[in-house]
Amino acid sequence: MNLVKKIATTMCIALPALAHAGESVVKWHDFNDYRDVRASNQTKSSYHKSVAASFEKHMAKLAEQLPKDYKLNVEITDLDLAGDVRYGGMDEIRVVKPIYFPRIKLNYSLTDNDGTVLSKDTDVELKDMGFMDKIKMGRDESFYYEKRLLTEWFGEQILPFLFLSFT
Repeated sequence: MNLVKKIATTMCIALPALAHAGESVVKWHDFNDYRDVRASNQTKSSYHKSVAASFEKHMAKLAEQLPKDYKLNVEITDLDLAGDVRYGGMDEIRVVKPIYFPRIKLNYSLTDNDGTVLSKDTDVELKDMGFMDKIKMGRDESFYYEKRLLTEWFGEQILPFLFLSFT
C-alpha cells in the first residue's frame, strides 16, 4: 500500500506541473473499405462525416492530456462499429448485441515538441468482446463503445509511456 501512495503522490505532484496542450491528428482511409461503418438512418456520406468528426473530437480531447506541443498521429486502418445494421421495416437500424463487438485497427506515433518520435506502433488491434458487460458511465452519446475503447487504449498505452519518460 505504501508503494501505491508514493506513486499517487508522485503523479499528483508531477502531472499538474506539465502543461497539457497536446494535439492529435486522425488520418482516415476510404470509409467504404472499413469493415462496418454503415449508416442506418442518414446518407452514407453525412454518416461518414459524422463518424470522422466524432472520433476526431474525442481524440483531440484525449490529446489535451499530453504535454505542450506533443502530437499524437493516429491512422485508422479498419473500423467495425458496435452493432450491425439490419432492415427494420422500411428503414435500416443498427442493432447492438454482444456478438457485434467494436473493433478498431490503427497505426500511431507520438512525437514531442522537436518532432522526435517517442513511441509508435503499427497494426494495433483494439476490440472489446465484453463491451456490453461493462457498466455504461455517463449519458448516451454517439459511438460510446468505440470511444471507450480508444480511451482505454490511450490510458493503457500512451499515458503510462509519458509518465515513465518524465521520471
